[in-house]
Formats: sequence, structure tokens, C-alpha cells
Amino acid sequence: MAASFQTLPGFRDFDPRACQMRNYLFETWRRVATRYGFVEYETPLLEATELYLKKSGGELSSQLFRFRDQGDRDVTLRPEVTASLARLAAAKQRDYPKPLKWFEIGQCFRYEKPQKGRTREFYQFNTDILGDPSPATDAELIALAIDTMRELGFTSEDFKVRLSDRNAWAKFAEQHELDEEQLALLLQIVDKIERDAPEVTEGKLEPLGLKREQLTDFISDPSNESDALREIQANLKARNLSKYLEVDLSIVRGLAYYTGVVFEIFDKKQSLRAVAGGGRYDTLVSTLTNGKTDLPAMGFAMGDVVIGLFIEECAGAIRKFESWRQRNASCDFYVVIDEEEKRPEALALIQELREGGLRIDYALTKTKFDKQLKTAATTLAPYALVIGPNFPELTLRNLSARAQEPIHPNTDLVSFLKTKLSNPQGPLLA
Repeated sequence: MAASFQTLPGFRDFDPRACQMRNYLFETWRRVATRYGFVEYETPLLEATELYLKKSGGELSSQLFRFRDQGDRDVTLRPEVTASLARLAAAKQRDYPKPLKWFEIGQCFRYEKPQKGRTREFYQFNTDILGDPSPATDAELIALAIDTMRELGFTSEDFKVRLSDRNAWAKFAEQHELDEEQLALLLQIVDKIERDAPEVTEGKLEPLGLKREQLTDFISDPSNESDALREIQANLKARNLSKYLEVDLSIVRGLAYYTGVVFEIFDKKQSLRAVAGGGRYDTLVSTLTNGKTDLPAMGFAMGDVVIGLFIEECAGAIRKFESWRQRNASCDFYVVIDEEEKRPEALALIQELREGGLRIDYALTKTKFDKQLKTAATTLAPYALVIGPNFPELTLRNLSARAQEPIHPNTDLVSFLKTKLSNPQGPLLA
């Protein structure tokens, strides 16, 4: 019996519609990033494992796709991009003016339990600003994150940005006489305080001599907001983006390299995990270079898995995607051969139209007329071009409006069809 092969757990095939969603995300991400003055870079999928063990911390070290290569090197498929960026920026920062405003769209791998919104391979959009420690940098990236969501069709009714600052928790730790190791443990507890049952949190806090109520009281007290948070809020208010923002000190992010302001984007229905997030990592470049290069930095990342699910669940966002699919259909005109004896003429016409820059599809073998029209609709082509017994006269059918018009034999067909694509509501031929 033949073997039945499936994808590995947590890995995905991309059928045509899934590829369209991925391409839509990539195009949107690039458009917003370049609008904000970011330039694109790229780093390898495979890095030395030490790069991730040195500073990432948290759960990440247990989620690595890690192996020894044929040169007996300890290597890892990258679980995130920030460490690679820090390595690259440290090596190349003298070649570019500061601050560096860079973005990458690339694949990442994490060995974690597959579940809704979480796979073992995913694409991630990363934008980072390196070389500027000011809260204005943080505000710029948060504004970019908000605009990315809006560009995808979401509104303030759909999502919110939850903003926090790890420095507030550093002060909390100092007040409760916790050392650096205990602070790291505290941040892990805070990171899961919403997901863990209260008694679980109490158990985790016991070695630190703390109670869950102390944490919840601290989170709910506005006086614990840092100056940086206040400055960021003022900056975003000036951009009329305040309605997307919510200060929430329970947000601390899981990676150990974050040093200050952090934020995450959530859907307001709370049906998904965080849609995206980011934060300040002022010491990562210095750590990776043993103090030789010091570049304060702020970054933001969005993965394709969760945002794809969110788009499917949000009426406004899915409408925008479907509109994009229609505009970016693989076929401009589907040629319907209504008279099989005219196939040689149809093939000549198809070749002429393709050479003229139009995207053309057709039935490769004899097919019933109605079936050809149904196939035309599945390609998302806006028009069908019907070749009948009266060729060289053609009929142009608008597949959505179900209207049609004749095209006279003396028409400059390529120019006419291109005009139709640019002005689909144009007048019929006389």
C-alpha cells in the first residue's frame, strides 16, 4: 500500500488562496514600512546557536530547531529575527547614517505545540530603529504598527495596543529588594498573569515573598507609569492615534533582551493571542559584541499566522483582502472558445494578447461553453472574451455584472482591453 504523506506537525502547505494571503501581507507590510522611511534587509535562516542562547532567555531556548551541521557546528533555524539584526547592524552600522530604520520579512521556526495561531514555521514582519534611545523612536514604531493594522482593514473597534514599560517593574523589584535573577523570574510570572489561574500565580510568587494582589495593585495604579510612557502617549495623541492605545503594565513580553518600553496588539474580542508586539532592547547589540558596539534599539514584529486568522474573523479586513485578490487576479481575460473549429484562431489571438502584456487563460481542450464560464469565474478574471462562429468579431462579457458587448473586428484589441481594465465602468462600444 502506498504511503500517505502529510506535512510535519506545525508546518504548512500554501495552496493558491493561502499564497494570495501571504502575498497580500507581504505587499502591505512593505508598503507601510517604506511609507515610514524604512529600508529592507535580509539575514540567513540558519545561525550559530550561541546567538540565541546569549540573550534571548525565557522559553525560546527550549523551542529551538537546533542541530549540528556537517562541519560539526552547533546551528539553529532562526526562531526570531532580532538577534540576527543586532549581529548585522553591529557589523554594518558605520556604513549607514543613524538612526538605522530597517525592516525584514522572513521565515522563522520554533519547536512549540501547534495550536490556533501558533505553528512551528511562520513568516514575520520585523521593523526596527537602531541608534536612537528617545521615546520618540518608540512612538514612531507604535504608529507604524497601528498604521499596519489600519492598512489591513482593521479599525479602533477591532484592536488595541497595550503599552507597558519593564523599567516600572525594575522599580517594583527594587522596592521589594529583589535581585536581577529574581526580577527575571518576576517578569516571567507577570507575562503569564492573565493566562494562569490565580492560585498558580500565587504559587510562583511564593519564593519571591510576594502576593498576586501586590502585582494587580501595581498594574492598576496609574502613578506607576514611567515618564517614557507619558511621552509616548503625548506623541501618539498629537498624531490622533490615542484611541488605539491602552497603558497596561501586565504586558512585559517574554524575551529576556527587552530593556524598557514594550507593547502588544490584541483583538478586542480576545479570541486570539497577541497579534503583534515589540519593545526596546538597548543592550542587545552591546551584549552580542562584548561591549564593542553600543546601539540602543526598538523593534516591532508581526507574524503571518495570527494576523491571517484575524483577517478571516474581521468583516472589514476580509473584504479588503478579497478586493485585493480581485485586483490581483492571475487572469485579466479568460478566452472562451464557443466554436471549437476556431481554436487555431483563438490560440493565435491568445498569444497576441499575452505578448501585449495581458494575462490570459483558456480551456486547453474542448470544453462545454457553460463550464468555461464557470472556470473563468474561479480565476477571478473580471472579463471573458468569447470567440464564436462570427470570428474575428468577439464578445466581451463582464463576469460580475453579467453584461456583454461586441468588439468589432477593426478594433485595436490590446489597447481596448487595457482600457477596459483601467476603466471597467467605461461605455460600451457603439
